[in-house]
Amino acid sequence: MTETTVVAFDLYGTLLSTESIVKQLEKHFGHAKAQSISALWRRYQLEYTWRLNSMDRYEDFSIVTFNSLRHALADNGEQLGDDDIDELMAAYDSLSTFADVNPALTRVAADPSLEAVIFSNGTKTMVSSSVLRSKDLSPHASAFKGLVTMDEIRRYKPSRASYEHLATQMGKDPIEMSKLWLISGNPFDIVGARSTGMQAIWVDRANTGWKDAAAPDLRPTAIVHSLEHIVEEIQARL
Repeated sequence: MTETTVVAFDLYGTLLSTESIVKQLEKHFGHAKAQSISALWRRYQLEYTWRLNSMDRYEDFSIVTFNSLRHALADNGEQLGDDDIDELMAAYDSLSTFADVNPALTRVAADPSLEAVIFSNGTKTMVSSSVLRSKDLSPHASAFKGLVTMDEIRRYKPSRASYEHLATQMGKDPIEMSKLWLISGNPFDIVGARSTGMQAIWVDRANTGWKDAAAPDLRPTAIVHSLEHIVEEIQARL
């Protein structure tokens, strides 16, 4: 049997647009403030995971998401009742996908040499709910052979443990990291994966170019401006 190539898709900011939560926030605030809260919500969500890693502490991603929303609201001088907060949290499980996700996943599903999985900071409950409830993503649920989440090891990306956990879950030895491919729109995730020897494709939809200088020697294996181009980038390097 021919060995398949593992292609691990980040979820938030890669398949699902965290900016799509703005529409839900606009039920309570004007457009500008909704955008501000949305951007800060995402910023603190990521920042909190990095802080927790640094402190060797763990809170699951649903709690991180809840706490970061509270922080974003406070920074904007706003607050919401418990029911409204619950509604926003529920909306996070059905975010919209980016426009290039549908054709890209159709191509991946049609290629038997690729084994696609979702690899996310989200909890298993959050991720499975998103895959099954997002009206855009749920039609592609069968494209994924599994869900690899960080609540299983209680460490967030970009910790080395998170990428080695992916390898273990996919039946790979840590010395085989170069056989794993990460697809992500998040530069910190790309750098983290590359630091372990993984291959990584950065999805630069805004066409802004690579700027991350946390570790200047760690750059994406490839950069695409649309998710639709990942298959040829991977196949060209096999």
